[in-house]
Amino acid sequence: MTDTTIAPATHGVTLTEAAAAKAASLLEQEGNDELKLRIEVQPGGCSGLIYRLYFDENMHDGDAVVEFGGVGLVVDQMSVPYLDGASIDFEDSIHKYGFSIDNPNAQGSCACGDSFH
Repeated sequence: MTDTTIAPATHGVTLTEAAAAKAASLLEQEGNDELKLRIEVQPGGCSGLIYRLYFDENMHDGDAVVEFGGVGLVVDQMSVPYLDGASIDFEDSIHKYGFSIDNPNAQGSCACGDSFH
């Protein structure tokens, strides 16, 4: 008899401890245990591609989910190649507040920093 168990899909994106803690805090405020943090790449912006980072309770065929500190990070099948090796961080300082994405696959970005190629 063959094993028909399907291994969960994985992706190469990581969350720093600071990003996981901030996402967990925001998820707790939402009060919905079904929500996960989703990152995706879509066409748009000055350089051709943009990131979307948001909470989502829907799972789609081909989605890959990895847990970081109790936070599920979801990447759709089409975005995985663009995001492999990327890291999501969160900074709360006088100079910067918010999530940032360090992506070794981005070969350049526009002047405003909102898109990449």
